Amino acid sequence: METDEQLVDRALAGDLAAFEQLVERHRDAVYRVAARVVGYPEAEDVSQDTFVRAFYRLARWRREGRFRAWLLQICHNTALNALERQRPEVAGEEPAEEEEVENGVRTPVDLIEGKERRERLETKVALLGRNHRTVLVLRDVEGLSYEEIAAVTDSPLGSVKGRLHRARGELIELLRRNTYDWDLPDDE
Repeated sequence: METDEQLVDRALAGDLAAFEQLVERHRDAVYRVAARVVGYPEAEDVSQDTFVRAFYRLARWRREGRFRAWLLQICHNTALNALERQRPEVAGEEPAEEEEVENGVRTPVDLIEGKERRERLETKVALLGRNHRTVLVLRDVEGLSYEEIAAVTDSPLGSVKGRLHRARGELIELLRRNTYDWDLPDDE
């Protein structure tokens, strides 16, 4: 399997199939980040716009960090621009993903409960401020390092760590308000 760097080199040499491989490789991460910022109804448009922008800026990637972090920075900025253009609306729903089960069998009740929990969690995450939500998703969902998040959000490293700490605390507090949903103990 070729590295992102090798695919970028091929794309810069005019090989469109190489860029298509980059899109395929990073499409889901870009979509998730876009959806967390602008909501699911607009995420596909932001994702497509992100890849168009990345294609035309490919030669500007300085290779100081991972390609994925650079791409997600473009996605984050594109999503913020889209937010500025749209009027405030309620975030849409994410299509339900199938959850894996140890024995491979899910009952209809399990599916419904899992979907409801994901929806409640998504609702709680959406209540976080934009900066908190962004760092939480980039770290805990996308697995970026603190340094990569700092580059994506154009923020100092200390700010990223502080925002992530506050975002996690805020999310835990939001979830505690519904302990019947999450079985979280009260903070003592």
